[in-house]
Amino acid sequence: MKNLFSNWHFMRYFRLAIALFMFYTAYENREWLFGVFGLFFLLQAIFNFGCNNNQCSIPNKTRR
Repeated sequence: MKNLFSNWHFMRYFRLAIALFMFYTAYENREWLFGVFGLFFLLQAIFNFGCNNNQCSIPNKTRR
């Protein structure tokens, strides 16, 4: 539980803001697909998963 509330940085706050915006959009427009995307960003913000330390980058191919 301590890990959930520690190490908050810009990207976690940004994901939380996107999640809240998506939930608001889903509620106002009755487009519940936005709520699914909002849930995804909320889980990313809370559990701090995603592309960390450039692990999602495409590796450079070297010619031999």
